[in-house]
Amino acid sequence: MSHPRPASPTGTARQTPDFLTMWRDLAPLGRHATSGGYRRYAWGGADRECRAWFREQAELRELAYEVDRNGNQWAWYGVRSWAEAGPGEAVVTGSHLDSVPDGGAFDGPLGVVSAFAALDRLLARGAVPTRPLALVNFGDEEGARFGLACVGSRLATGRLTPADAALLRDADGITLPAAMEAAGYDPETLGPDPDRLSRIGAFVELHVEQGRSLDLTGDPVGIAGSIWPHGRWRYDFHGEANHAGTTRLGDRRDPMLTYAGTVLEARREAELAGAVATFGKVAVEPNGVNAIPSLVRGWLDSRAPDQASLDAVTSAVEAAARTRAARDGISLDVVRESFTPVVEFHRALGAELGRILDAPGMPPVPVLGTGAGHDAGILADSVPAAMLFVRNPTGVSHSPAEHAAEDDCLAGVEALTDVLEGLACV
Repeated sequence: MSHPRPASPTGTARQTPDFLTMWRDLAPLGRHATSGGYRRYAWGGADRECRAWFREQAELRELAYEVDRNGNQWAWYGVRSWAEAGPGEAVVTGSHLDSVPDGGAFDGPLGVVSAFAALDRLLARGAVPTRPLALVNFGDEEGARFGLACVGSRLATGRLTPADAALLRDADGITLPAAMEAAGYDPETLGPDPDRLSRIGAFVELHVEQGRSLDLTGDPVGIAGSIWPHGRWRYDFHGEANHAGTTRLGDRRDPMLTYAGTVLEARREAELAGAVATFGKVAVEPNGVNAIPSLVRGWLDSRAPDQASLDAVTSAVEAAARTRAARDGISLDVVRESFTPVVEFHRALGAELGRILDAPGMPPVPVLGTGAGHDAGILADSVPAAMLFVRNPTGVSHSPAEHAAEDDCLAGVEALTDVLEGLACV
């Protein structure tokens, strides 16, 4: 394999900001003054600021910057564009910069900032990459604006068609194509990107752990083994609207009671199966303080270590809901709105990460499962993909309280640097 041509004439970038400086520069973008959380919604103002930050970091390092047909941002070292990389040659790392409503600082951005910092450290070591390197910011990973997660990677892999993407609307009725166009991108190019993906020989996403496994073991960094199967189900409980003050309790057909019983049943079944189940969103009609609801619509999110456990939980929750609904005089509709099967990350690549990171005489780097979805999980069917996790001492995520200690973040950067050297400099 030939040594790729450096992106700049010298092969080295000018003085670049370190991890902590980049982190401080990115931190104010999209932060809500009252909640302290982040509102970086796809193609909106804060997201555009984050995307400008990514481009600035790429240009500071004299990397070849480009935006693909689906709005994902790329920065290449060693080639002038993706097309110069040979099939299966490129080593890619990165994550996303958008957020959930009032999300934390680390989910997504930690992986992007660490990618730039790791490239800097790699070159500072005097390492000579023999494969092209790319850093990426995938668009609309969280799905906070249009209701579908991992839009950028789904489009690239063909798991979301342009026709279906065109139907996505935000709360104001703005379509995804219209939002992209308003942000200065051409939505006419949306679609699968197999030629670009065929250049990727390894994709490694670094991410803050969304749980406490590493905190419990005392490890600053771990390797992802799989993503649990997960899905979302909408429960529509139809009752009868009536006056809250004049209707006898025995005469009521109150769907809120059926919904409440179902919430408790979901918790019980999840505990029995070693899974998780959450009713985190609810809509009520007519939604009046003094009105018995006519409709309670709740969304169940459930995830489990394996498909059998997930099926057991969701089947038991629905059965219990229907039994309770019949007793309460409530009609019930259940619709599965989304489902993602278990994702097993590339075993050979994961083993190679373990070989690179395991220190002689020390316990091996732990391998973890996760219940959270990621771009790496979407890409796993198309390219060899793996993930690194950085310790989260509280396990809190998707919240302003999300946190990772400075030392652990820097340990993550060091681990990612070792991985890039091991994969790209052989």
